[in-house]
Amino acid sequence: MTTRILIVEDEAHLAAGIRFNLEAEGYDAEVEADGARALSRLAAADPVPPFDLVILDVMLPGVDGFAVADAMRQAGNFTPVLMLTAKSLAEDVVHGLEAGADDYLAKPFDLSVLLARVRGLLRRRDWARGDPDALATARVGDAEVDFRTFEVRVRGQTFRLTLLEAMLLKLLVQNAGKIVSKGEILQKVWNLSPDTETRAVDNFVVRLRRYLEADPRTPKL
Repeated sequence: MTTRILIVEDEAHLAAGIRFNLEAEGYDAEVEADGARALSRLAAADPVPPFDLVILDVMLPGVDGFAVADAMRQAGNFTPVLMLTAKSLAEDVVHGLEAGADDYLAKPFDLSVLLARVRGLLRRRDWARGDPDALATARVGDAEVDFRTFEVRVRGQTFRLTLLEAMLLKLLVQNAGKIVSKGEILQKVWNLSPDTETRAVDNFVVRLRRYLEADPRTPKL
């Protein structure tokens, strides 16, 4: 089945160049020029989800990229997001990641780098879901985690994890009983330098505890 990618970019020439190169690689690519229309496309009920990956510019007319990513996650859409930013400062990158993006690329960029990021994100999605011989499900405390669907079932409720949440939880489960440093997590999950100053890891751990712990204020996991 062809991988479908939505490009959300208001610079027509850049959007056309990205689309041309994605289609040359065998992907099915479509373009939207503003955030509100992109959210409408992403809310389509058939197929579910309608796209396998979203390439999302931050600077969009009306609804910006941060708001689009956040609205996607709030609506339960966990399609991987590659965010295009005009800045490469760590705080801007972290802002995008915490809004719900799964990776970032600073403008200007070489299209070969963008294609590599796309392939990497799709591989990371597949790694988080697992293959038949890899970790597909796990029990974490009272919770049952399915890495193929990113679903967590606990105390009669079901939650959907984002790609980064699933990758972080899978890394921790695979290293149960071991110390996993923040630097290692930043490298393996966020693809950031291990010395990046950010509270993203702490914030994501807090999120996971909300899903998994009966009382997140007194964590046992």
